[in-house]
Amino acid sequence: MINYLHQEKNWQSQLSDLITDPLELLNLLELSTKQLLSGAILASEQFKLRVPRAFVGKMRIGDPFDPLLLQVLPHHLELEEHPEFVTDPLGEEAANQMAGVLHKYQSRFLLTLTGACAIHCRYCFRRHFPYQENLPKNDDWLNIKQYIEDNPAINEIILSGGDPLTLSNRKIALWIERLESLPQLKILRIHSRVPVVIPNRIDEELISILKNSRLRIILVIHSNHANELDELYIIYTTMVNAMQEEAQVAQLLPLKKTDFKIPVPIDIPLEGLALKPSAEEVMDHIVPNYVVGFVYGALVEAFSCEQNARMTAMSGATTSASEMIKELSLQYNRARQAAITQEITEIVSGANAQKDES
Repeated sequence: MINYLHQEKNWQSQLSDLITDPLELLNLLELSTKQLLSGAILASEQFKLRVPRAFVGKMRIGDPFDPLLLQVLPHHLELEEHPEFVTDPLGEEAANQMAGVLHKYQSRFLLTLTGACAIHCRYCFRRHFPYQENLPKNDDWLNIKQYIEDNPAINEIILSGGDPLTLSNRKIALWIERLESLPQLKILRIHSRVPVVIPNRIDEELISILKNSRLRIILVIHSNHANELDELYIIYTTMVNAMQEEAQVAQLLPLKKTDFKIPVPIDIPLEGLALKPSAEEVMDHIVPNYVVGFVYGALVEAFSCEQNARMTAMSGATTSASEMIKELSLQYNRARQAAITQEITEIVSGANAQKDES
């Protein structure tokens, strides 16, 4: 469950009040320090423990195998060396063209704007990445801009890190403004885990920055387990009529009992009901189908709204074009008539002049 006391803090306060001590984490979750503490301390020296308190609030008390805990708790097995393990599993070193730049694919260009993360995942494949040497400074923007312009196939930028949403809104807005100045860029993807571990990070100012950009912005959320999500909503448009559309917000999960009222005869005690298959099996089958059906319906509604908007826009454009053609035809006819009148006048004047001379 969400710890709402943590949500009352703004995201900057939560980011500055992370748990970094393995002993504190184990004590909060009432776990044995004898079995887990020594290995956690040793592993944390190599890759520091870092986890928001709100995320810890979703972990099960007293469960050393909680899936959220296993993602962040340092373990002595991390210190084992294996010959097949490498520090650069994605081969990013060869794609590191300049400070903050990773260019592995022809049309995509990745910017590592920060080395900071709100949470240190123990499986992180960039824990050995030399961030200090690769953080772009303000002076580096001109070089980055020139590199993008020299590669006209680049049309998509990925903001990564670290986690780009640990940056301030001012800095995010600055980089988006810089990228918008390049006409060849069409898409901006932001890869982040922050909305999962510190949901308050998605504030009104950030939404406004992303919404008002000319770039097509895609926020890629990194979520690993269902326990990380408290509620799932879908936002889509519905068509009220041919001239009006409305945005709808619907909660998909968890399901509300009030939405599924099934009358049960009063004279049948509920505890006496035997369900076969079990209620759990039924829900495991129904819920995925329900979600798929709901999402499909929302997509159909949104698609219908899009086509209606296009039809309305084309109808308006056709009407405007017809009116323009009519106006231009009228102007053309007037100009043509004036030219003919002028020509006739000149011919008559010339004829009269010749007659007078003779």
